Amino acid sequence: QDLHSRQLAVYGVETMARMARSGVLVAGLGGLGVETAKNLVLAGVKQVGLLDNTPASHADLASQFYLTEAHVEAGVPRAKACLDQIKGLNPAVNVTLLEGALLGGSVDLAAFQCVVLCDHTLAEAAAVSQALQALGEGRPALVRADIRGVFGSVFCDFGKAHVVQDVDGEQPHSAIVSSISQESPALVTCVEDERVQFQDGELVTFREVQGMDGLNGREFRVKNVKAYSFELDCDTRGMPEYVSGGLVVQVKEPKTLSFKPLEKALEDPGEFLICDFAKLSRPGQLHWAFRALDQFRATHSRLPAPGSDEDAAELLKTANAMWTQAGKALVEELEEDVFKAFSKTCSGQLSPMAAIFGGIAAQEALKACTGKFHPIHQWFYFDSMESLPDPLPEAADMQAPGSRYCGQVHVFGRALQEQLGKANVFVVGAGALGCEFLKGLALMGLACGGGQLTVTDDDTIERSNLSRQFLFRPGDVGSSKSTVAVNAAKLMNPKFNAQGLLQRVCVETETIFDDAFWNKTDIVFNALDNVNARLYVDSKCVYFATPLLESGTLGTKCNTQVVAPHLTENYGASRDPPEKQAPMCTLHSFPHNIDHCLAWSRSEFEGLLTKGPGEANNYLEKPDEFVDQLVNSHDSNSKEVAQQVVDTLVAHRCHSFEHCVAWARKWFEDFFNNRIQQLTYTFPKDAVTSQGSLFWSPPKRFPTALTFDPADAVHAAFVQAGAILVAQVYCIPVPEWAKDASAVGAAAAKVMVEKFEPKSGVKINADPNNNSAPAALDPDTDVLGSLKETLGAQTFPEGWRLDAVKFEKDDD
Repeated sequence: QDLHSRQLAVYGVETMARMARSGVLVAGLGGLGVETAKNLVLAGVKQVGLLDNTPASHADLASQFYLTEAHVEAGVPRAKACLDQIKGLNPAVNVTLLEGALLGGSVDLAAFQCVVLCDHTLAEAAAVSQALQALGEGRPALVRADIRGVFGSVFCDFGKAHVVQDVDGEQPHSAIVSSISQESPALVTCVEDERVQFQDGELVTFREVQGMDGLNGREFRVKNVKAYSFELDCDTRGMPEYVSGGLVVQVKEPKTLSFKPLEKALEDPGEFLICDFAKLSRPGQLHWAFRALDQFRATHSRLPAPGSDEDAAELLKTANAMWTQAGKALVEELEEDVFKAFSKTCSGQLSPMAAIFGGIAAQEALKACTGKFHPIHQWFYFDSMESLPDPLPEAADMQAPGSRYCGQVHVFGRALQEQLGKANVFVVGAGALGCEFLKGLALMGLACGGGQLTVTDDDTIERSNLSRQFLFRPGDVGSSKSTVAVNAAKLMNPKFNAQGLLQRVCVETETIFDDAFWNKTDIVFNALDNVNARLYVDSKCVYFATPLLESGTLGTKCNTQVVAPHLTENYGASRDPPEKQAPMCTLHSFPHNIDHCLAWSRSEFEGLLTKGPGEANNYLEKPDEFVDQLVNSHDSNSKEVAQQVVDTLVAHRCHSFEHCVAWARKWFEDFFNNRIQQLTYTFPKDAVTSQGSLFWSPPKRFPTALTFDPADAVHAAFVQAGAILVAQVYCIPVPEWAKDASAVGAAAAKVMVEKFEPKSGVKINADPNNNSAPAALDPDTDVLGSLKETLGAQTFPEGWRLDAVKFEKDDD
């Protein structure tokens, strides 16, 4: 779980369990194949079989990051050459080397749940497809991926009845009910807190409805969905009148897809998956281009020569004959410029294309194994013709025999390759995206011919990083990300002139990243995880007119923005609208969605573990000056700061890990029992407002106080995390037994907790227009007056300081 904690949040436990029982065969270990295998191993499937007897060549080095010059000189088969490196990505995955022929040899296709063919011809793939079909029901799925220069294709065949358990992987949509009519169909109105996200025809279920209790637990179709209402395929005229409450939640339904085998799908491809709506006819063009390429290879036993006009003309002629024979299907006409560009560059292999399609192929294989997410059904084509020089270089300029960059020169020509080598590059961040950038830039030859690459990241490697930041290994945990990443990238290309720094890019480091540094930088790659840092780097790129590639990921989603000076808008020119802020009373007393709960927990984290210890350190640094400043201050927050210091250094001070467990147990009681008891005492379930309506009306939801149960995994995890965090604050060693949540839960159950009695007259803010936080202490408490005396009575070790914990999303 530590290794795959981020992935668990995307896939879920059940999907991860199915993944851990699955085996995938990857045939073809060029750049595309190694990317696919890398992603599958990092994801954590049970087994990955590698098959490729092709000797390593110079053409592979532009995209296959585990091959070296030594492998080329010795003619080592590609699969064998990269076996140990792929194994090292995840020791929990059984990575095996398969030898011999894919068909007719010793390879047992039935032992795998999916077969991925990389850079195989259509004829070879069709033979594998027929072999898989002969295995009958439950046969392995087939994924075929191919990259040719800036062109790529993916084909999927998951059988006649593939069940997709979860089409989009999103959390089920939900809405809070405010009223339900007694009619047919029933009209359900929701609170105007968030727009209704349901789609017509979706299945929903109800709970917590009062009055029309008969709706609870049943499933219904929705229709005529509006912003804050929808109709229910249900006759509620015979039901009791709706009273209050109710939560309506989307029911995720499985979807069954039927796939055609490759030989049939070639002739009748169906609808293509479109990725660029400015090129609606392009997939059809590329379908014929890849088919014509297969015929060309069968005729000549080679690919079209780089930049060759003769080969391009023959490829177009072949495609035209096939298209005419098929009744001129899929497109109105064949576009000559597409086929010429395809033919003249298809012998090249590019690292960025291998990364894109290796990611897609691996993801499709995981979909086949787990039933999570909607697969490609069945063809996907992509091109980046905009990246090609216009006009294309002459054939002589697209040759680079014996060069590790020949796969790239076959596409862009020698002049661009020389320009890349002289580039000065700045990569900000060495996490998941940063690792991918460094790998790609090293293979492409940036900063490998007189230029220099600088990557900076102030973070260190954690175990949870290893499942997606592939340049790191278990032995690197605790080391600097940028330093380790640079060393790993240099192994991929020894000429990579890169340095790793540990500084953040911000105002405070402008003596390091000064004007001279920015002036010599040719391009910047952002691989950051926060908006403020992105905006700062963007502002520098605007000022110095430096191109910027901005990107980010979130689960299965991603974004990228290319910022070209004087041509495009910059990153900071447009912003997302500000998020709607929930009133303080909602966060602290009346949360009704998960976002409110997250905001509340982050606020409590900051107060208890960051701000409190931080202020305590200020006191420990200069006690008299700190107290005098607070006492003489007219700041309204002075009392709160004083109370935080007293709580941190006196009331909550821990001396052993057992004290930390007691602290966590008491906070559990305060958060989830005492406060809830007081809230429901002040506002009982039948409370009414001054207007006579029920106080606990939507969106408010009546809460239930929790009783601590050490057998409850969530309860035990809370006290475990709380105790470990508090131990960090007070610099207390964490014992080995604390790694077991159940053991910490059992220890917490022995802590004596004072029974809470709700008090009368306690004021709880219920006005959404009053955005002040609840009072942290009794207004009559003279904490400032007794501050010096209270703290002066304590004894603190010389030089002792607390460790204020800053929230870190990667720290589990």
